[in-house]
Amino acid sequence: MSGSLPVTEGRYNLFMATTTPPTSPSAAEPVWTEGPDGYSLAIENAALVCRNPKGRRLKSVPKKVRESDHARRLNDVLLWLTRHERECLERVESWLLGSLPVPATVIGGLWPDPAWRDVLTDLFVVPEHGGEGGFLRGVDDRGRVGVVDLDAESTWLETERVVLPHPVLLEDLDDVREFSLELGLTQRLPQLTRETHRRPDTLKADATHVDTYEGAHFDQLRFAAGAAQRHGFSVRGGNAVCRVVEAGRAVQARYWIGSDAPDYETVTGSLLWVDTDERPIRLTEIGPVAWSEGVRMAELVHAERKTSTEENS
Repeated sequence: MSGSLPVTEGRYNLFMATTTPPTSPSAAEPVWTEGPDGYSLAIENAALVCRNPKGRRLKSVPKKVRESDHARRLNDVLLWLTRHERECLERVESWLLGSLPVPATVIGGLWPDPAWRDVLTDLFVVPEHGGEGGFLRGVDDRGRVGVVDLDAESTWLETERVVLPHPVLLEDLDDVREFSLELGLTQRLPQLTRETHRRPDTLKADATHVDTYEGAHFDQLRFAAGAAQRHGFSVRGGNAVCRVVEAGRAVQARYWIGSDAPDYETVTGSLLWVDTDERPIRLTEIGPVAWSEGVRMAELVHAERKTSTEENS
């Protein structure tokens, strides 16, 4: 397997391997570069670290070193790495929200990059056209995806493309979650631990919005917008927005948070879903992933509202 622990056929091989994640740059000795006046600088755990001219590591970076051109160049690299890691996370999440088939060759090409590997490792994947899936551990030189399946067997998926299923689509979700805990897996992108919500069967046939999350008070609109953005949602036209592609159809979940000045008080409104023509979709026509993600968004923002305890304090 390229860039990871080997995936070999046989029971428990990768069960044991999951306790030792692939080596990453942060786990090894950092690469030191020349700094001013004999000092050395490096990036470690998303921060600058420094050695004095005698080679002793310092607890902090001295001001003259921190303000040098050498440090500024490394800070530019650090900013790029941070942005790159965020972009990797966002791209893989889009695969999850769209249930998009991903070529094994693409995963193989991305795997040597620690940022991509960190996000992809241990995600639950299934073959594009159905069949048993498993927890992703890497790709071999032939482009086969290596996984630990639900029988704790390390195996290769004989498929050209895999899907990262949204947890709401997994019929045996509880079993998959329980097994991942037994393996001690930690997913960089929450997949199995993602909150799921199932559409109730009691909806009115012509209903187009959910009012459960209306009436949440925020002292300032920017607090509501900040809550949405912290959880990875965009804010447009007075709404927190989550975009999902389901069965080839793009759908937007929209939760009204207000459109006044950022420092004005605001009260949330309804949650609804619209199509690409901005037309509201009847709730009974919302797919399971779009429903789950829309409700998840509303719940996360609603949870940060001003509570009655705060109002009376």
